[in-house]
Amino acid sequence: MKNIFVLSALGFSCGLPYMLVFSTLSAWLRDAGAALTVIGFISWAALTYSLKFLWSPFVDRIKMPLNQAVGQRRSWILMMQLLILILIMMMSQFDPILSLNFIVITAVLIAFFGSLQDIAVDAYRIELVSLDEQGNLAASYQFGYRLSILVATSLALIFADFVSWQTVYLMLSFFMLIGILGALIGNTPETLKVEYGYVENLLSSFKDFFKRIGLISASVILFIIATYRLTDIIMGPMAMPFYIDMGYSKTEIGAIVKTVALGASILGFFVGGQFIKRFSLKACLLFGGVLVLITNLLFSLSALSESNLTQLSIIVGMDSLAAGFVGTVNIAFLTSLVSKKFTATQYALLTSFMMLPGKVFSGFSGYLADSLIVLTSLQVGWALFFVITSALTLPALITIMIKKDIFKQIS
Repeated sequence: MKNIFVLSALGFSCGLPYMLVFSTLSAWLRDAGAALTVIGFISWAALTYSLKFLWSPFVDRIKMPLNQAVGQRRSWILMMQLLILILIMMMSQFDPILSLNFIVITAVLIAFFGSLQDIAVDAYRIELVSLDEQGNLAASYQFGYRLSILVATSLALIFADFVSWQTVYLMLSFFMLIGILGALIGNTPETLKVEYGYVENLLSSFKDFFKRIGLISASVILFIIATYRLTDIIMGPMAMPFYIDMGYSKTEIGAIVKTVALGASILGFFVGGQFIKRFSLKACLLFGGVLVLITNLLFSLSALSESNLTQLSIIVGMDSLAAGFVGTVNIAFLTSLVSKKFTATQYALLTSFMMLPGKVFSGFSGYLADSLIVLTSLQVGWALFFVITSALTLPALITIMIKKDIFKQIS
């Protein structure tokens, strides 16, 4: 039970900075009158999460001040959490229009330290228990992560209707203390000592991955990883602006839509955990991908309809159920590919392959939405946007079906 609480708390502290940079900031900027194109480009701040393999060797090699007291992984986690807390407090002091440059710089720093926290937490989770127990820890991490989404979006939006966004961000900074508590009380896993230098660590991680799985199979797996979450990642920065453009108030979005999303996603990642135990990884990946495709298409229906909070809540609930399911399945998929000789670096490499294409294209999501709206209308433009993003699920699904033999090598 202790590990369950610790991973939930760490999942919370990983999700909070990511959501504040990647999602809630979009609502703040749109509420202040920023263009969708600008919001889309600012989402590139989260590219640091996609490039984290570049600094992952440091998490394996460099020792933080608290290393002797709490171990390599927890010392890194605690240091990053403290820096993130301070930076969110700093962001709360800026005006999104008058001080947009400062907002962007702070967002990039939060995302950078957030990515380092993710690296350390992923390595900590993998080293803490054996592979057959990773499903429970993955679900616990997802639970904490989704709970942070409720706080960083629902709670933030509700309070933003009554107080300034600056006050909201100041309040949210203190929620990082939950993750700090989890890191302080967690156990210290055994971490293999890394003797490699920076470049050698990166190259050895690559070589180990391709040697274990084979050049062709590894290349196919990397393609699946890079395209499997494209739909969710690219539409992410536009979700909040879409709700606002459709006429829903911040309180409606926060109190109803996001609350439904949390409950559905929690159900989704526990259902995903059960599916992993009963079905093959290939079947789980296929089922999750189809769910994402269908539920994302349903947003087109919402865009073309009159504002209907019940309808939107159902669609958001279904989409969140799919996202929760896919999240747990994807964590299990990536974990199955990692060698404990390069825990932090290799997992970071794989998650970087997963996120980098989506993050690059997500920067243009606002430009795409703006262009479609200008060419058609507000409702039709948003509907076309969701049709296009839904189609991005197809490459991964087709590859999984065609190259089914590769899963025998990692099962």
